[in-house]
Amino acid sequence: MVAFVLCKLVAGLEQKALTQIRDIGGVKDVFLTFGSWDAILTAEADTIDKLSGLIVREIRGIHGVQTTETLVTTNL
Repeated sequence: MVAFVLCKLVAGLEQKALTQIRDIGGVKDVFLTFGSWDAILTAEADTIDKLSGLIVREIRGIHGVQTTETLVTTNL
């Protein structure tokens, strides 16, 4: 299961948060953006429950991550 995770980061804590995000198992790519979101991540997990845990506990648990929005993909 793959998801795109849109992240809004706290000003001044972006680099520290991004370093920690890159080290999370299951986070495959990190793209910096301009606009409403500061970064877009791709995350992978075997199940929706594992994906939820990855996002809720690990990504949102990082000091400097203000908010996220998750777009879950499906293979057609």
